[in-house]
Amino acid sequence: MNKTDIAKVQNYLRRTFSNTNIRVVARPKKDDSAEVYIGEEFVGVLSVDDEDGDHSFQFQMAILDTDLDE
Repeated sequence: MNKTDIAKVQNYLRRTFSNTNIRVVARPKKDDSAEVYIGEEFVGVLSVDDEDGDHSFQFQMAILDTDLDE
């Protein structure tokens, strides 16, 4: 993901979830995805999908059993 995509998606997520603590961070050795954080907590991976000529993004977030106990 390039810096422009990262900034656009970060702004979208912040507006959508009304949370300015959301950060989208480039991955050091991957250019097709980025990491999503809320504050310092890692919450998921954001991937680019350029299939069929469309440019879109997919956000994947895992929720562990231990997360539900808090």
